[in-house]
Amino acid sequence: MALYVRLMQVIEVLSGRTALHLLRFAVGQAYLWCDGDESTLIDAGAVGSAASIVQALTGIGRRPEDVRRIVLTHFHEDHAGGAGEFAALSGARVSAHRLDAPVVRGELPGPPPVFEDWERPIHAGVSKLLPERSPDQVRPEAVAELSDGDVLDFGGGARVVHAPGHTAGSVAFHLPEHGVLFTGDAVAASPVDGRVMLGVFNVDRAQAVDSFRRLASLDADIACFGHGGPVVGAAAGALRASARTYDEV
Repeated sequence: MALYVRLMQVIEVLSGRTALHLLRFAVGQAYLWCDGDESTLIDAGAVGSAASIVQALTGIGRRPEDVRRIVLTHFHEDHAGGAGEFAALSGARVSAHRLDAPVVRGELPGPPPVFEDWERPIHAGVSKLLPERSPDQVRPEAVAELSDGDVLDFGGGARVVHAPGHTAGSVAFHLPEHGVLFTGDAVAASPVDGRVMLGVFNVDRAQAVDSFRRLASLDADIACFGHGGPVVGAAAGALRASARTYDEV
């Protein structure tokens, strides 16, 4: 099932009382996880995304205040830019890894990626699609800091997996009870053929490859990426097969 909200596509990944929806923006994507009446937003899109998220919630019979928490996989603007505005209208608390939290709070600038030559024109093209205005800052006291191994109160106990390399504080969220893994931009799916691949625009490629291998070692039936369609069914095998292609790094 799919519906369109402005520049956002809403795709149902899991249905039922425990539900999962992919929110696909012009650049990047977020996920809405629903435990009964309570919801969690994994990433929040770029600045200006809050109105579209509200419309998406309404379209599936939910309200902004049903979203209790926003958990961020990293600080990049296409994932965290909409967190402040949506937190302000929903009352949701924002969480980010302790190394990325100062950037989310606006206390420090985020370090730029170390580009591979082939990534530069792609990044330039993507940047043109992002809003030019600055994000609404998340109130410092509203940002909870996460660490590797923390267990969060959604999805039957979502485990925080530190996955540095894309940014220093990139994290994944692993829901063992449901066999779901949210990788952020540590892993991606190719827009050309859906192939599982290492995420691009990393601050440390070697570290990013190590994180990819760590995520590939987890048991997951569904893998949800920051860019590209999710793998639904036998996701761990797909991640492991792809991770092996980076063994030379």
